[in-house]
Amino acid sequence: MSKQTEFAVILKMNPMFADLGADELARISGLCHTQQLAVGEVLFQKGDSGDALFGVRRGQIRIETGASDGSRLTLNFMGSGDLFGEVAVLDGESRTADATAGEATELFVLRREDFLAHLEREPKVAIKIIRLLCQRIRWQSERMEESVLQPLPVRLARRLCALASDFGSEVHISQEQLGVFVGAARESVNRQLQTWRKDGILDLQRGRILLQNMSKLTAVARNE
Repeated sequence: MSKQTEFAVILKMNPMFADLGADELARISGLCHTQQLAVGEVLFQKGDSGDALFGVRRGQIRIETGASDGSRLTLNFMGSGDLFGEVAVLDGESRTADATAGEATELFVLRREDFLAHLEREPKVAIKIIRLLCQRIRWQSERMEESVLQPLPVRLARRLCALASDFGSEVHISQEQLGVFVGAARESVNRQLQTWRKDGILDLQRGRILLQNMSKLTAVARNE
């Protein structure tokens, strides 16, 4: 499989590009190039201009920001097959967080100037992407409402299930980082995790969580 074909597959899995046809995806993926990062190498920093969209071919990217106490908070993990920077590639606004390679990483890179030139040539593609972005805005609005209305155990279980779907039953994340994800204090997160530990749903180790009973955790996530 060529690199362009691999990138087309990643694009197809992303909601912003999901409705595009094979020919449209092939033309977009043909604009990409690849970039190698060593472990710990910075891809971009908060405040940098949003000049590209990235797809992870292999490796891991950590999306991070600085905490008030000077430590680093990991907001998200991007693994093989993940796409990020979709909004920045359209609006060119500054990055809102840092991106650093958690391990040796190879990225697909789609430059903003190349993508916008393509959209000018293919206005039908631009219209499709506008529609998909509107769907994304609606989805995010629903998630924001959900985060306010759902109790902490449900929010926490949903986040852990999402991380498990990407990284398996061993999730490398701190309780403070989990708190950032679900909008709760570390102490509240810890109390809930300790309860689940007693119930045999998970085990806690330094910097990681071992998920032991996904069926129970999924039931909590579904608010059953």
